[in-house]
Amino acid sequence: MRPDEIRAIADEHHEAVRGFFDRQAGELARAAELLTSALARGGTVLLCGNGGSAADAQHIAAELTGRFLRERRGLPAVALTTDTSALTAIGNDYGFERVFARQIEALGRPGDVMVAITTSGSSPNVLRAIDEARARGLAVIGLLGRDGGAARARCDAALVVESEVTARIQEVHILIAHILCEAADRALAGPREG
Repeated sequence: MRPDEIRAIADEHHEAVRGFFDRQAGELARAAELLTSALARGGTVLLCGNGGSAADAQHIAAELTGRFLRERRGLPAVALTTDTSALTAIGNDYGFERVFARQIEALGRPGDVMVAITTSGSSPNVLRAIDEARARGLAVIGLLGRDGGAARARCDAALVVESEVTARIQEVHILIAHILCEAADRALAGPREG
């Protein structure tokens, strides 16, 4: 790969970041409020997504249950992407479209918050999980891509990275996730380290 090609990828990344924050900083502040309010009231964060978004769900849950930038209590967060027995049993018995919704049915409680991650905004199993979460009184934060797809209108806070390139969407999603984790740190912990 040539240096000019590398710079072009970096430029595409920076454009996706700038575009998101120019359009959606207010919506991200709303999402941070939903997340921190739920955690402050003793709620749990339930996260889901497919592929790279499944890995992002695990990453975010780990930052919350473990430690991000500040020392604080562990925060309740569960990635619904990690239990292979549950995923395969639910997929086998109910179909792949229900693998997250069934877990929301079992674990979600009013006052919890769901983080739905889909770069297309249209993953059927994520959409079913959003519908289940809303029916059970959970707030829903969507980390979405492209035009937000069918998920956009179903989320309480829809964070849409308006790019057609999945890699750029995922890169901005993890930045968004880190900002949400820092918001949780600021709301629920002491001063930042370093």
